[in-house]
Amino acid sequence: MKNYKYIYGPVPSWRLGSSLGIDPLSEKVKICNFDCIYCQIGKTKIFAKERKVFVPTAKIIKEIKSLPAVRIDYITFSGSGEPTLAKNLGQMIKAIKKISKEKIAVLTNSSLMHRKDVQKDLLLADFVVAKLDAHLQDIFVRINQPMKTIGLEKIIKGIKKFKGKFRGKLALQIMFIDENKKYAKQISKIVRKIDPDEVQLNTPLRPCGVRPLSRKELAAIKQYFKGMNCIFVYGSEKKKVKPISKKETIKRRGKIQD
Repeated sequence: MKNYKYIYGPVPSWRLGSSLGIDPLSEKVKICNFDCIYCQIGKTKIFAKERKVFVPTAKIIKEIKSLPAVRIDYITFSGSGEPTLAKNLGQMIKAIKKISKEKIAVLTNSSLMHRKDVQKDLLLADFVVAKLDAHLQDIFVRINQPMKTIGLEKIIKGIKKFKGKFRGKLALQIMFIDENKKYAKQISKIVRKIDPDEVQLNTPLRPCGVRPLSRKELAAIKQYFKGMNCIFVYGSEKKKVKPISKKETIKRRGKIQD
């Protein structure tokens, strides 16, 4: 297996099928503007609030061009932190689309979706998965532990505005844990106002610092999202996928199967 620095997988994703990951931020440490209590790749090492080029686009393209023949459903920007912090995210998406036919997905914590430059970049993707774990600022702070300048209200407005422009598929991912499970009804009301193409009900099944909810607990929460296109981490099958770089997959995702 080749030791890629910025691409990893493919991994068997319950949301994306066979997903080849791209980390546009770092080959070594977690760079983010959140420090979520359930994060399965560990604590945030570098807090960043400004967008900048962390990894040159050419380095990402070089690795993608060196890939062996591999069957994937999505090329997914994720990895060791918040991918929209990469100022060259849009440039990378455009460059990949010139050399690959696979669809592009971006997994985002939604923190920068209110920004016009971030929206412009995300509009280039085929699938955007945006995080929304809370309905009130204090719960948001408790769960996602964002940098002090980040507010939930601005995040929600940003997602709504982006939804009005986006012609691809928008999903909202909600990570349910003990801290927010009793607010499922309130969260569902916000989700209905946003009206995403898909709702992803998740709980942290990979090792981390908090307890995952049981199948029964998450099934009870699902009732609040009736009538929406809702997928459920316990009810989704994963493809059998052989990673091209096991070391990098483990580093960025905790373990291969999730």
